Amino acid sequence: MGFEEEKKLDERFLMQTFSRKPVLLVEGSGMEVTDDTGKKYLDFIAGIGVNSLGHCYPAVSEAIAEQAKKLIHVSNYYYIEKRGEVAQLLSDMLNETIPTFFRAPWKTFFCNSGAEANECAIKLARLWAKKEGSGGNLIISLDNSFHGRTLATLAATAQPAKQEAFQPLPDGFIHVPINDLEAMRKAFLAHPGEIAGVIVEPIQGESGIHPCDGDYLYDVLKIARRNGAVLICDEVQSGIYRCGEFPFAHQTAGISPDIVTCAKGIASGFPMGACVARMEVAEAFEPGDHGSTFGGSNLAMAAAYATLSTLKKGSFATDVQELGFYFGDELMKIDGITDVRGSGLMVGADLEEGIDAHKVVEEGLEAGFLLNATGGNTLRFLPPLICTKKEIDILIEALPALLEAARS
Repeated sequence: MGFEEEKKLDERFLMQTFSRKPVLLVEGSGMEVTDDTGKKYLDFIAGIGVNSLGHCYPAVSEAIAEQAKKLIHVSNYYYIEKRGEVAQLLSDMLNETIPTFFRAPWKTFFCNSGAEANECAIKLARLWAKKEGSGGNLIISLDNSFHGRTLATLAATAQPAKQEAFQPLPDGFIHVPINDLEAMRKAFLAHPGEIAGVIVEPIQGESGIHPCDGDYLYDVLKIARRNGAVLICDEVQSGIYRCGEFPFAHQTAGISPDIVTCAKGIASGFPMGACVARMEVAEAFEPGDHGSTFGGSNLAMAAAYATLSTLKKGSFATDVQELGFYFGDELMKIDGITDVRGSGLMVGADLEEGIDAHKVVEEGLEAGFLLNATGGNTLRFLPPLICTKKEIDILIEALPALLEAARS
C-alpha cells in the first residue's frame, strides 16, 4: 500500500491528533530512513529523541526478535527476565556522580511513556509527602514546561494554550518562571506545609530548548528538601545520554534529585517509560498504590537492556558532548540563525524574523532531511546518538539554502 492509500485510511479511521508530513516511511537503518518511493532521508529528530541508537540498531532489533520468540507478555504478578537488570542499570547511571560512600540503590517503576512516568512521579511525591514530608499535595512546575498530555501532566504543563480546551484540569499545581529563584521561594512561603514536590525539566524541550541554570537547580533542591518536598527531574527528553557528559542532564549541575522520570530514548524506539526514585522515597509505595498492565513487559525489557547496556559500555557520553559543541558552533556560523541553546545532541536554533521554522521543516523534507520546529520559531535537533560529524556536515551544508527558501 502506497502513500495516497495510507493517507486516505489515516484520515478516515484515525483521530487527527497530529499534523502529519506528506511522507510514508517504511524502512530505516542508523541515521537514515526510506519512504515508500525509495527516497532516503537523514533523520535529525529521531522520533522526537526516541531512537537513541538510530533505526533498527542490530543489538536492539535482535533482542526484541529473540524475546518475541520466547515470551511476549505476562502480568506484573510474576518475575520476568531482564527487569531487575534494567532497573540496576538505571540505578547505576543515577549513582554515577554520587560519591561511592553515599550511593544506595534507586528503585524503578516501569511504564509505557513519559506522561505515565510523570503521573507516577506526581502520585509518589504526594504519597511520600503525606507519610514522611510536608503533608501537602501541591506540585510546583515551571512556566513553558511540558510534562505530558494526560489530565494531571497537562495540569503540570504550564502552557495555557495547551490547557484551555480541556478545563477544568485537576487542582493542585502551581507554576513559576524558569530560573527565577525568588519566585520559587515565594511559592513555598505562600503555601507553608502544602507543597509535596517540584517538577522541572533540566532542559525544557518542547517549548524550544531552554536549560535550567545549574545553580538554580541546586538551590531549588535545597528549598524543596528544607520544606519537606521532593524534587522531580523530568528527564523524558534530556535523559539517557541525550545531553552528553553524564547519563542525565541534572548530573551536570551536580545534584541528585529525589525522583527522575525517563522514557523516549530508554529502549531505542520501543514504547517504554520509567519513574526512578531514591530508596527512601520509593518505599512510600506499597502493593496496590500504583500499577500498569503493560509496564515493564518482556519485550520492553529486552529492548531497554540492549539499549542501556550498549550506551553504558560505549563512549557515548563523551562523544555526544563533543559532537554537541561542534554542532552548535557550526550552526552559529549560518546566516539567519540568531541563537543556539542546549546540551549534547539536544539543540535548539532560533531563526531571525522573516524565516519560518515550520517552512524550513517542509523544505528540509523535500531536500531529504527529517527536521522539527518548536517553541515559536526554533529548529529543534534531536538526532540519534550514533550521529557523526559527517551527517552534521551534510545538514550544515544544506541549511543555508533551506533557510533562504523559508524566508518571507
